[in-house]
Formats: sequence, structure tokens, C-alpha cells
Amino acid sequence: MADQARTQQNTSKSPASEFPARGVPIITGINHIGLWSLYIKEVRRFLKVQTQTIWAPAVTTLLFLVIFTVALGRSGREVLGVPFATFVAPGLIVMGMMQNAFANSSFSLLAGKIQGTIIDLLMPPLSEGELMGGIVAAAVTRAIFVGGAVALAMALWPGVSLAAAHPWAIVWFGLMGAVMLALLGLMTSIWAEKFDHNAAISNFIVAPLSLLSGTFYVIDNLAPAFQMISRLNPFFYVISGFRFGFLGQSDIGDTNWAVIQSAIGLGVFNVVLAIMTYALLKSGWKLKD
Repeated sequence: MADQARTQQNTSKSPASEFPARGVPIITGINHIGLWSLYIKEVRRFLKVQTQTIWAPAVTTLLFLVIFTVALGRSGREVLGVPFATFVAPGLIVMGMMQNAFANSSFSLLAGKIQGTIIDLLMPPLSEGELMGGIVAAAVTRAIFVGGAVALAMALWPGVSLAAAHPWAIVWFGLMGAVMLALLGLMTSIWAEKFDHNAAISNFIVAPLSLLSGTFYVIDNLAPAFQMISRLNPFFYVISGFRFGFLGQSDIGDTNWAVIQSAIGLGVFNVVLAIMTYALLKSGWKLKD
């Protein structure tokens, strides 16, 4: 009788009781599987067209080096005590990294909104931080691939030396530049409603700030007013700090401490950008409306 009662009690349980109550999270902490899946999805997306996303930017950046070294680098011209080609190469490398980090992250959500597949990113059990982390990490990965391809191409160019004087500066400023543009690209992807909006930010903000940040010159050659404007440009600190990693000198300041201060400042700036991006994703602005 006791066994029969126990059997009836077990069979009387509803199948729904085996699941947690509605609203109770099943995944606690970081969803590592979901985060990794999003990251791999984004990486595979740009690797499928790597000729366009990795090798084409490398060729375009190399053309900048060829044109400027031929036009300005003759007769033993030197900048910061090194040949002009060696001076300009680090700036071109990190400029290519930043521009492609922006291109990658600015496409993710915007393509989903235009194609109607944004639900594929919003429905999975990913928090706003995990969504931001996966997209930004993939953009940084593309930036690293592009930087490696550009550096390889430039290392083969006659007269270019990429010997590292301060490896920590190469890693830090390259990473900070890629993260900064990846976050800016993600914010653009949230705001934009069509590809024209994305192109406007790229053409009228990212490209001018990149080209007018000391990539091809030192700001000491500018008038004081334009030097002050250049120092307000965060791209200047990324490019000059990255160049410092190769040459051991830059136009940020006369001491290494000035470069370290810039490194700290870029880290703080990226934290602020990350908080702003997270707040936008959390609000669902132009994503869930």
C-alpha cells in the first residue's frame, strides 16, 4: 500500500514542476558558451570574405606607404631621427587596425536591423555586456589580423624597419585603439538606420581623425593652435604611442612618462566609451523599439 501511494504521488506531479518558475534565470554568471558562440560567429563572418576584410585593407595601406615615401621620402629625408618610411609605417599599421575594427563592429547590429535578423542577436540568453563583449572582441580580432597583414607587407618594403623598442607600447596602444574604434562602431551600429548613416560616420569622423592625427607628420611642425587641436584628438595618442613602441620616441612629450600617462588616459577613455555603449544596449534604443 505504501508503494502504491508513493507511485501515485510521483505520477501526480506535473511535468511543468520539473522546470524552474517563470522569470527565474537558468544561466547564472557569464554565459560562456553563448559568448564564445557569438564571438566565433562574428569572426567567421569576416573570415569568409577575408580577401575584402583583411588583405584588401593591407594593400590599400601599403599604397599609402608607397605614395608618401616616393613623394616625400627621397634624398634621405628623416623624421624623429629615422627614415621617413620607418617613421610612417607604424602609424599606417595602427590606422588600418582602427578603421577595420570600426568597420567590423559597425556592421553587426546594423545589418541585422536592415535585414530583419536582429532578433537572432537579441533573443539568445546573452546579457548586454556579453553581447557587447562578443562583438567588440571579434572587431579587435579583425584589427589584429589586419595589423599583422599590413606589418608583413611593410616589412618587405625596402627601407622600412619594424624593430620593436618598447613591445608593451605596441600591444597596449594597438589594443586600446582597436577597442576604442570597436566601441565607437558598435554605438554607430545602434544609432544608424541605414548604411548611409554608417558611411557618414566613417567618412566624416573616423577617416579625418585618422589622417589628421600625426600619421604622416609630427605635430611639432604645426602652428600652436593646431597642435592644441591635435592633442584633443584621441587618435593622435593611439598613433603616436604605437609609433613609440617601434621607434622609442614620439611627439606626445619629451619623456617616457608622458607616453605612460597617455596609455592610462586611453584606458580610462575606453572605459567611459564601454559604459556608454552598455547603457545604450541596456536601454534598447533603436533596437527594441
